[in-house]
Amino acid sequence: MQASSGFQGRSAGLGLALVSAFAFGGSGVAAKPLIEAGLDPLHVVWLRVAGAAVIMLPVAWRHRNLVRERPALLAGFGLFAVAGVQAFYFASISRIPVGVALLVEYLAPALVLGWVRFVQRRPVTRAAAVGVVLAVGGLACVVEVWSGLKFDLLGLLLALGAACCQVGYFVLSDHGGQDGRDGGGKHAEPPHPVGVIAYGLIVGAAVLTVVARPWGMDWSLLGGSAGMNGDEVPAWLLLGWIVLLATVLAYVTGVVSVRLLSPQVAGVVACLEAVIATGLARVLLGEHLSAPQLIGGFVVLTGAFIAQSAAPKPPSGPVASGAGAGAVAGVVEGELSGGRAPH
Repeated sequence: MQASSGFQGRSAGLGLALVSAFAFGGSGVAAKPLIEAGLDPLHVVWLRVAGAAVIMLPVAWRHRNLVRERPALLAGFGLFAVAGVQAFYFASISRIPVGVALLVEYLAPALVLGWVRFVQRRPVTRAAAVGVVLAVGGLACVVEVWSGLKFDLLGLLLALGAACCQVGYFVLSDHGGQDGRDGGGKHAEPPHPVGVIAYGLIVGAAVLTVVARPWGMDWSLLGGSAGMNGDEVPAWLLLGWIVLLATVLAYVTGVVSVRLLSPQVAGVVACLEAVIATGLARVLLGEHLSAPQLIGGFVVLTGAFIAQSAAPKPPSGPVASGAGAGAVAGVVEGELSGGRAPH
């Protein structure tokens, strides 16, 4: 009976992880038409984060003790995993294909290992080093370096900025996991991940309000339509997709899936996000990647998987990802799910 219950839990966790990967993978596909219709990438990011923050306000109120107990974690998560990852990612997809931008973000596990090895001076396994080499080599194929970087260099640098923000979040999560006691010396429970998400979105929205200055946005564009591979789609529908599906649903299902699975298993499923984003961009936006780019993308994901699974497991603690996306775009040691990116 117990084995059956465990199997059902893993099955449910796998299903939720797939939902999260699909939800995160569709964020760029829904955002790019809005950007091409005239909205500034930062304004799209602000609409996404602010809209999700409003929806998560009841959750934030329920976990209001986090403001007193973990202010640094909430500020770091909001700045890096929400505002940083999303702003850099959306800015990058305004210049380069969605699939390429997301694959560049998958350098984050490699960059994390570089931080561990050269900054923290902790050893990494040979398998992890192989994963890094594969990820970098695969990325070279994705951007077709033999063609003289045919993709927009600024777009690639913006995508790399999103990966660096993911690294900042990984490092923050690892640091937070080392703090297992409160100010009185007693054991402190890790903060509730959904509460961290809620306050991260609120902090991210506040930061982006200063940076994006939404009062200068052309709000009339939201009442019009945006082109999606030759078809006109209402802008408000795309915005609803970004806020409800690619942010709120993606984060919440990602968190629950990590609780039902292990961080490693959920992270592997999260690697599907890049594949999903590339497939959706092909179908809905008409973006096509060449055979070498597709092979390179597979190599990047393989390297990211090896690097993640071979790296030493950090202490459990407050975690999230990406989107922020964002890192591996889906999971960082059991808390939040790119981007992901944003991922």
